[in-house]
Amino acid sequence: MNVSISFRWLLASFVFLVVQTCQNVPNALTLTLPKEGFSVVQHQPVSSSDRVANTLYQVPRRIRSAEFGTPELQRFTDSLYAVMVRQAGVGIAANQIGKRLQLFFIEAKATNPRYKVLGPVAKQLFINPMITEVSLGRKNFWHGCLSAANEKRGNVATFEWIAYRCQNLDGSWREGRLDGFAAVIFQHEFRHLMGGTYLDIAQHFESKSDLDQKIQQGRLPFFEVASDSLPLLIQGFQVNKTVDEFGLKK
Repeated sequence: MNVSISFRWLLASFVFLVVQTCQNVPNALTLTLPKEGFSVVQHQPVSSSDRVANTLYQVPRRIRSAEFGTPELQRFTDSLYAVMVRQAGVGIAANQIGKRLQLFFIEAKATNPRYKVLGPVAKQLFINPMITEVSLGRKNFWHGCLSAANEKRGNVATFEWIAYRCQNLDGSWREGRLDGFAAVIFQHEFRHLMGGTYLDIAQHFESKSDLDQKIQQGRLPFFEVASDSLPLLIQGFQVNKTVDEFGLKK
C-alpha cells in the first residue's frame, strides 16, 4: 500500500473516531448552554422510574485541566450563578440544572428573606471540591431546596465547620474553612455532588408554615446541637477523597 495513502487513511479514521466520540458524549457531561436556558431539575422519589435518568442521581465528572481558564467554563458558571439568583437560592450545584459536573456556588445575601437571621455568606465558587477536615460537633438544620419545590422541609445534621480544598476558575487550588451557615450551605451542595437531596436522608419533615410557627414558639430546635440520632446530610463522604474516589453515596 502507498505510504501516503495509508497515512491519510489512518488520519481520516482517527478524526472520524474523535468526532464520533465527541458526538456520543452526553450533553449533561459538557459545558454547553441550552438555547432555551436552564431550568432547575427536581427531585424524584425512589419509586419513580424517572430517577435513573435524573442528573441529581448520577455521578458528576471533574472539571478537566484543559477546561480551566476557558470562555466556556466562565459562561457556564455565570449561567449557573444567574439561575441561583433568579430562584433566590443560597446555593446551587451544576447537577441541579442538568449538568453532571463537580462544581457549585454558595451565597446568602443579607437581604435574603428566608435566611437573613443567620447572617450573610459571601459568594464563593467551588470546583472539584473535597472535604479535608470536619468538626466533632454537629448542628441540626431544617433544609429546603431549589430541587425540592413544594416539598416539606427536612431536618438533618451537618458539621459545625468543615475545611475544604477546591479549584478556582483558572485552575489554581485554594484551601479554606467554613463555619456556621456557610458550612451548612456547602454541605447541602456537596450532598448534590454525592447524589440526591436532603429528602433522601431526612426522617422528620415539616411544611414551611408549620415549621416557622413551631420554631417561633420554641417547639422545634433550629440550628442547635444535633443529637447522635439525627441523620447526617453528607453521610458516606470521606475526608481527603474526591467525589470520584468515594463514588455516588445515598
